[in-house]
Amino acid sequence: MTDWNSWLQERDWQPVAPDEFKALPNDEKLRRIRHSSAHVMATALRGVRPEATFAIGPATEHGFFYDVHVDSPLTPEELAAVQEGMKDVSKQRQKFERAVVPHAEAVEFMRDRGERYKLEILEKLADQTVTFYRNGDFVDLCAGPHVPDTSFCQNVKLLAASPAHWRGEQNPSLQRVSGTAWDSRDALKAYLAFVEEAKARDHRVLGQALDLFSFHPWAAGALWHPRGLVVRNELAQFWRGLMPEYGYQEIMNPVLYKPDLFHQSGHWEHYHEDMYIVRDGEGEPDWLLKPMNCPDTMLYYKTRSHSYRDLPLRIAENQVLHRNEVTGALHGLLRTRSFVQDDAHIFITNEQVQDEILQVLELVDRFYSTFGLEYVMKLSTRPEKYMGELETWNAAEAALSAALTAGGREFSVDEGDGAFYGPKIDISIQDSLGRKWQCGTIQLDFQLPQRFDLEYTAQDGTRQRPIVIHRAIFGSMERFIGVIVEHFAGAFPLWLAPVQAVVLPISDEKHLDYAREVTAKLRKAGIRTELQQYESLNYRVRQAEKQKVPYILVVGEREQEQGTAAVRRHKVKEQRVAPVDEVIAELVEKIRTRELDVHQPTMSARFQETAAATTTDNAY
Repeated sequence: MTDWNSWLQERDWQPVAPDEFKALPNDEKLRRIRHSSAHVMATALRGVRPEATFAIGPATEHGFFYDVHVDSPLTPEELAAVQEGMKDVSKQRQKFERAVVPHAEAVEFMRDRGERYKLEILEKLADQTVTFYRNGDFVDLCAGPHVPDTSFCQNVKLLAASPAHWRGEQNPSLQRVSGTAWDSRDALKAYLAFVEEAKARDHRVLGQALDLFSFHPWAAGALWHPRGLVVRNELAQFWRGLMPEYGYQEIMNPVLYKPDLFHQSGHWEHYHEDMYIVRDGEGEPDWLLKPMNCPDTMLYYKTRSHSYRDLPLRIAENQVLHRNEVTGALHGLLRTRSFVQDDAHIFITNEQVQDEILQVLELVDRFYSTFGLEYVMKLSTRPEKYMGELETWNAAEAALSAALTAGGREFSVDEGDGAFYGPKIDISIQDSLGRKWQCGTIQLDFQLPQRFDLEYTAQDGTRQRPIVIHRAIFGSMERFIGVIVEHFAGAFPLWLAPVQAVVLPISDEKHLDYAREVTAKLRKAGIRTELQQYESLNYRVRQAEKQKVPYILVVGEREQEQGTAAVRRHKVKEQRVAPVDEVIAELVEKIRTRELDVHQPTMSARFQETAAATTTDNAY
């Protein structure tokens, strides 16, 4: 039996050079601090849970996590003990050291320690030389790189311990211990303020508090309440209003198809694990719930012949899709198994690519600016596993890049992140906390027209193959709603608010009839209005504020005599008295123009103060 302590001492352990670390760019330093913090956490966890075994522990955008196996879920008290242990490890200034280890010996070492997950990782590294890192008594299979010693991991805060899945396993077998790590105390303080603000804006919490939607473990998506459905319907109406203006025609296709459709499109080969199968009996699948709108839109195109005069042909579909997402990836409205996607497929000639992409970008601008959302774009290129010919891919990538450049758009390139059938422009919107959410996409597809043998008659009479642009702006209706709930902190612009105005009589006995008259006038003008009575006026005002109603109209003796109302906007203490007809005209115009400045979202004062205290460059 191997004496592993002696074996470890015999390794050629190489320290991380401090001068080399100092010379690194700041973002690389921060990445190493975060990765090393995962090891510091694991070191401290061993002191609290000696039975812990470890899976993976990478750096993340704002910190780190380590997926660990323990006999029972970590308690809040244990997590606090791990946090204290991390402080001790940091103070000890344990050096990070690296050693190269033969693969066979690494396997034997991890097997004797009962590290099942490390053994699975080593299987994928078969016949390769691997590296171990150690700090103090903690030794880990790790490619690195790391900081010179644990004192660099001082500005760390553990955030949560939650269930995690190992490589697609259905049941959670691990605990994901996650935290944030920074290079200064001020940066950590600012980020924790951001986390506090983000929790207050969590769409799952606000959805319940504002009676918009709820979730149930038996459901594949949200349960939409009446107020939430108002928001959905307003967004759908906004979307449908834009489509004819930009030359789109809307269609509606089934959600259930024979597998043949997805075999022909190529989706079965590349995507079948994410599809829901419906069987009439045993054997081969009889039906599939479609996970995307692309293949059946190709069927629509083939229902009649087309000439070059018909192109561009812009076809839109707002349809329910189903994708078999793993449980660990689900997150409220932001990722669900059942959702509505605002797809469009534009059939064009080679010569029309640039102009059509530019028009889509114009539509994207107009759409997102309505919500005050800024966005960034990246060009995602050919993935490792792709469909079609290399020359076709190169042409498609060049066409998208040329269109973005011609439009004067700034964009980054994400090598290898395109769809399997074509390159794409991914559009990430930025919310009021600076977080980026990938929603929109523009994809150029040469593959589906070929697989479905799509044609059009060219000007010279020959039969030619069209190109297809896939584009979505919401991305999914659910995801977009989740994002804007958090962006506006639930305080929607007037046109989108489920309840746009509330009327409050000062006295039920004296002013109720007038309040009903005012309510009726507002409703007749198309303003979603509620009449609130019975409780004290102060209580009703507080409730209207909690429900984030844009306009509060209070009516009493003076207002009744003068035909006016005391008008107060959400989050604005000052109020004014105005004729009811004037208020109605004002609100109707704001709704018609979808005015945005009714109640802008604001971050907490604490976040603003602490964010100003740091110069750390980060994208929240």
